[in-house]
Amino acid sequence: MLTAGMAGIAGCLGGGGPPEPIVTMTSDLRFDPVEITIEPGQQVTWENKSPAPHTASAYEESLPEEAAYFASGGYESERAVRQSTSSRGFLERGETYSHTFDIPGTYRYFCLPHEENRMIGRVVVE
Repeated sequence: MLTAGMAGIAGCLGGGGPPEPIVTMTSDLRFDPVEITIEPGQQVTWENKSPAPHTASAYEESLPEEAAYFASGGYESERAVRQSTSSRGFLERGETYSHTFDIPGTYRYFCLPHEENRMIGRVVVE
């Protein structure tokens, strides 16, 4: 019992590794930061701080070999994201989406409704 309590305290004191990286979805239709570098096994969280709805969807061709596809809304492919007629995966102001990156490489991703505005980002896992 005491061990479990001490582990909880250690987690609160920052003993659990690097902080979780956060990418902000902004009102000026950008990901901030545009590129983020993390270690394998780290989770990235996208947070919408804009009044406009945003998504985070991987460019499938940019995924490292054996890496899982990721997209807010739980889509299994870029094609499914692009063919969807629903707003599933759209994050409203204050909502978040998280994904854990296990495979080293560069992951490019985009915001579906703002891709034409160049709302594109990268996660580099090394």
